[in-house]
Amino acid sequence: MLEIHIARVTVTPDQVRVRGAVEGEGAPRDAADVIIERVRAVLPGLLQHRCSTGAEHPFEEELPSTEVPHLLEHVALELMAEAGSPRRLRGTTRWLRRPGGPHAFRISLEYDDDLVCLGAVKEAPRFVRYILEGGERPALRDVVVRLAALRAVPDVSGD
Repeated sequence: MLEIHIARVTVTPDQVRVRGAVEGEGAPRDAADVIIERVRAVLPGLLQHRCSTGAEHPFEEELPSTEVPHLLEHVALELMAEAGSPRRLRGTTRWLRRPGGPHAFRISLEYDDDLVCLGAVKEAPRFVRYILEGGERPALRDVVVRLAALRAVPDVSGD
């Protein structure tokens, strides 16, 4: 079973940075067509994402073989977009590989609202597990309502 552990989250003025680890990264996944159908059912906008690596093809073509942290990045960005964030926001994913160590990663996400981004980071692992392994389908509408409500929280930073 796939486990995604979020170890540390840091909020900077323009990014949320996430450090974590993945267990079960090499586990067998469901067939590509099943994965694509799950995405269509729960996060259809994800299929139109593009990566900043110069790839000229939709994320849909990369989705069945992409690494879990990269999928986590894209799912968090899509959840933010579903909650009203601009689709122009970007993210990056880096593996922090150590021989014999855990499959650690670092994700950086641009944001327009830090609380919405943090909420998306919290919800994204559940969506990733559903996309790759099946099980209980997350209720996107409920998640979007919760994330959108975070926009109403007043900024008390004094800025």
